[in-house]
Amino acid sequence: MPPSTTKSLRIAVLADSDTRWKWGALTADRIAPAPSMEAVPRVGAQVGLALDGYLLRGRATPTARQLEEVGVRADSLREVTAVEFLRAMAETTYDIVVLALVGGGVQALLHGLARVWEGLEKRPVVVTGYVGVVYEKLADGLLLRHGADLVLANSRQDAERFRAVYEGVGADASSVTEVALPFLGGAAYEGEHDPYTVVFAVQPSVPDNRRDRVYLLDRLVRHARLHPGREVLLKLRSRPGEHTTHIEELPYQKLIQRLEPPANFRLVYGNMGEVLDRTDLLVTISSTAALESLHRRIPTAVLTDLGIREVLGNHHFVGSGCLASWDQLDAGHRPVPDEEWVARQGVAAGGDSYATAFDAARERITKLLAAPERPPLTPYYTPVTAPGYLPGILARHHLGPDGTPLPGAPAHDKEPGPVRQIVRRAARGAYRHGVQRVAPVIRRMGEL
Repeated sequence: MPPSTTKSLRIAVLADSDTRWKWGALTADRIAPAPSMEAVPRVGAQVGLALDGYLLRGRATPTARQLEEVGVRADSLREVTAVEFLRAMAETTYDIVVLALVGGGVQALLHGLARVWEGLEKRPVVVTGYVGVVYEKLADGLLLRHGADLVLANSRQDAERFRAVYEGVGADASSVTEVALPFLGGAAYEGEHDPYTVVFAVQPSVPDNRRDRVYLLDRLVRHARLHPGREVLLKLRSRPGEHTTHIEELPYQKLIQRLEPPANFRLVYGNMGEVLDRTDLLVTISSTAALESLHRRIPTAVLTDLGIREVLGNHHFVGSGCLASWDQLDAGHRPVPDEEWVARQGVAAGGDSYATAFDAARERITKLLAAPERPPLTPYYTPVTAPGYLPGILARHHLGPDGTPLPGAPAHDKEPGPVRQIVRRAARGAYRHGVQRVAPVIRRMGEL
């Protein structure tokens, strides 16, 4: 693969869900050298920036509706397996590659790309990171992302934690680069709307049981009845049968049908930023939506009704000033965020701090692109450091211990023919039906 001879900057983003596609594509736009400071929903709006999107085939591959709701565009977009993506990286010249994947996917692709680009002096710059709040599996997720040129941290607090983990195991921590969440923005909150609007932002996997979900819905409906002059919205991430980053086995849409909510209660979908435009109080368990809300100075409550627990993720908000219960909210309480806490999270910052949050990443990428050569990708996990862990991670993506495609890996040597494409689409549909519809029923039956 020869070095790029074109003037435009070419970026590839590989994502495995709708939320990670949004993060990856917007991050690509933010970190590209010399971009416009104004946030733009159309990726590639910058002069000389071309972006190709790749969606990793799997249980959370976004539907056309989900992609439309995200509202992010690219110059091209196609669905691939890990092996197909590696082949594309061998055949197409890119300047930057953004891996917007779960940790295991990042690790597999890092090893695969290391093989694809072996001996190449000017390989692309590889970037990865997290789509939101990091409240679980910190060491596991971080070490699976080690090896990228830049591991983006969405706040000062995360950057400090990331470096501590890498340094603690003797891994190079220079890749950790502090940025911010790329989708923050929108107009600052200026006062109550008419009608006053309360939004409960749900999460696909938290809480993970029917009892707690029904409790939250019951309290939300009760709040709507207590305040008939308010509009109470249940903000949903996906429609039944769709999945985001996490599998949702107990959709709120189905649970709400038994509660007979009042007329001022509604279900809403759509872009979170547009919903926040009319929000007076954002309520959640631990969603990243809380950070979007805090950034816009919208009153934000992180619920304590189910406890403050690591499994819920609301422990991340200890010290934020936002923790509250439904009883308190029903009585009129409005949390006041702690300014020092929110500043450490990279949100609600004054002045131009958010506009310059990506400067360090751009500077690093500019230097890497200008260097006469780049060292090979060297992840912390190797067949020597993790012989009982790494092979399984690679095998899930049809890669061998050395990062090369395993025998029989789908489409590792050629484009599939028409018959193979039809069979693949049918198999893909059966797989998604299995993980999205059948498996949850079987799991629930096992709990009886």
